[in-house]
Amino acid sequence: MFRVVIPARYASTRLPGKPLLLLKGKPLLQWVHEAAVASGAHEIMVATDDERILEAAAAFGAQAQLTSLTHVSGTDRVAEVAAQAGWGERDIVVNLQGDEPLMPPGLIRQVAQLLQEHESAAIATLAARITGITAFMDTNAVKVVTDNTGRALYFSRAPIPWGRDTAAASLASQRGFSGARRHIGLYAYRVAALRQLSMLPTGRLEQLEKLEQLRALENGLEIRVANATAQPGPDVNTAEDLARITLLMNQTAEPAP
Repeated sequence: MFRVVIPARYASTRLPGKPLLLLKGKPLLQWVHEAAVASGAHEIMVATDDERILEAAAAFGAQAQLTSLTHVSGTDRVAEVAAQAGWGERDIVVNLQGDEPLMPPGLIRQVAQLLQEHESAAIATLAARITGITAFMDTNAVKVVTDNTGRALYFSRAPIPWGRDTAAASLASQRGFSGARRHIGLYAYRVAALRQLSMLPTGRLEQLEKLEQLRALENGLEIRVANATAQPGPDVNTAEDLARITLLMNQTAEPAP
């Protein structure tokens, strides 16, 4: 059994009001909520900082809750929902970002099951194999390396693992990316880990890389990583992203639950 919380902030810097923008006639947030429903989650909650999102969620039948305006991350927003609901420390909560309209429901189930299977883990997440040098060198594509059992060693915007012998001249000369994996920003947490993370200060590595999952690693929390069983669609950060996804959805059949 697992729950899903969908953080949905109105004041996006690059795309204000993003959760309410229409995608094929429905709010972006509704597409995300429908994926969560199709995943088989026991309970789904939209966590927002704005009454307009609260009203929109109610209009399409979603449970929603107002959370603090001061949260700096979606994880903090999810932690507030879990605390207010009184969920148990071992309960599993999936953090499904509100800008992922093409997230396969199977991946939501997969990340929750991954955490269920590893009692020692505080967090679980997914990754996908990098298939080209451009993605490997792209600092917007977060990379992850793990040990032989699937425990995360590090997440970075830098190209890791770095092939010394495939970069003959300089950083820009790199032509190898064997074994590299791109992190997929879908997380399952135990409630105890959420509570702990929400009370910890921002970590040094987290500040450098601007990756909040590094706070967990810096404080000794175990993160399990598995290869995603499906390829997630693109998320929405800009108006151009929204147009591109609309075109993609028009060209293909709507994803089945």
